[in-house]
Amino acid sequence: MLYYALVFLVVAIIAGIFGFGGIAGASAGIAQILFFLFLAFLVISLVLNFVRKV
Repeated sequence: MLYYALVFLVVAIIAGIFGFGGIAGASAGIAQILFFLFLAFLVISLVLNFVRKV
């Protein structure tokens, strides 16, 4: 999932350079959502791993 967030970030940067504001904004928004989903899954995974060991 982090890979897709980085891909959308690169697409947003390239679209921003070429002046496609709508595409850049949408790609940046998708990248941000995927990044925060990745962080949420990471935290859940760490908590579950900690609970299992205790």
